[in-house]
Amino acid sequence: MKYSLTKLKNGLQLIISPLNSTEAVTVLVLLPVGSRYESAEVNGVSHFIEHLLFKGTKKRPTALDISRELDAVGAEFNAFTAKDQTGYYVKVAADKIELAFDILSDMLFDATFASAEIERERGVIIEEINMYQDNPLMYVEDVFEQTAFASHQLGQLISGPRQVIRTISRNKIISYRRRFYNPKNMVLAVSGAASSATARRLAEKYFVSGRAATASAPTYKKFAVTQTKPRATLVYKKTEQVQVCVGFPAYRLSDPKMSALYLLAVILGGNMSSRLFTRVREQHGLAYFIRSSISAYQDTGLLFIQSGLDPRRIKKALGLISTELRAIKESGVTAQELAAAKEFLKGKLILDLEDSDRIADWLGKQQLLLRKIQTPQQRIAKLKAVTAAQVQRAANEVINKKRTNLAMIGPFTNKNEFLTLLDV
Repeated sequence: MKYSLTKLKNGLQLIISPLNSTEAVTVLVLLPVGSRYESAEVNGVSHFIEHLLFKGTKKRPTALDISRELDAVGAEFNAFTAKDQTGYYVKVAADKIELAFDILSDMLFDATFASAEIERERGVIIEEINMYQDNPLMYVEDVFEQTAFASHQLGQLISGPRQVIRTISRNKIISYRRRFYNPKNMVLAVSGAASSATARRLAEKYFVSGRAATASAPTYKKFAVTQTKPRATLVYKKTEQVQVCVGFPAYRLSDPKMSALYLLAVILGGNMSSRLFTRVREQHGLAYFIRSSISAYQDTGLLFIQSGLDPRRIKKALGLISTELRAIKESGVTAQELAAAKEFLKGKLILDLEDSDRIADWLGKQQLLLRKIQTPQQRIAKLKAVTAAQVQRAANEVINKKRTNLAMIGPFTNKNEFLTLLDV
């Protein structure tokens, strides 16, 4: 993967990755804003702003004006808010690249935040919150992170609570955008059928000219693991299936041991030949889906297992999960499992980076969060170097009974009867 990284005169970081294998181009803007940067008083404001930037600018007064121009060229466009980042992207045919730069810069710098749109969008976001919280499969991860991160900002919902969305003022929204939406905080990633010269010229025209940097940069409170006993949160809901999420504090995004942790997650429950999938679903028929995953931030992370389970057989399933967690700590992984997991992650990475949007995302997020870019080849080399002993060491460091966190959504209220089953 070829790319260049340049810091422009107003502080904007520009990444360009030309591709010969496509006729499309993706322009992605990333900012270090999200729920972990927010006080409780404005929790949800980053996500609110993400919605509002599509609602009109000085040049394009309505949401329809924006979408009509992009739809007219068959563009793909969207935005996302996470706990530690917000992104906006447009993917177009290469000959329409200037339109992508024009509209993104217009939205980011010249959105009008019309009062009527703010009032209307309050209802939209509250319905989005309702949608997630009415869907246990989606909501259980939020409950799990609230449990694992307790009162820390990482436990805050990206959407924010309904009360903040109903009451946050237009002035506070605009003030937050004005403080942090400046070029000095932006990573602009361009990938696809565009030359470096074209991408640089358009970045200078739309993101540098007249776009002065300001001093404010978002800051966050680092998370320190202080947990000394298991924790559980049970959300009572009459359901036919219980959504379960169990996991442990893990490594930060830049930790050298992350490669071993990714391999551990694959062997545990990362695919259909993993230990948990084989034992819980294939051998015992206790779940339709079960998977292990990792979420990683700049200062901490989580290893967790998620599944949908029959309420009548949930205790058996949790017992099997505990057995597999103990086994991987005590006996480690086989050479065959490790080799297969390495090839799995290599293949996934190659497939994930086929498109210009995924390449822009790969490069941009690393620069935003780590200030250092690792190529796919470097990532694969690190995975190949991991030993079975390193995977077992990661299992013993992370899978810790005293740091167990359990989240459940279903018809139960007694958390202790389930925590006692998680003897890892």
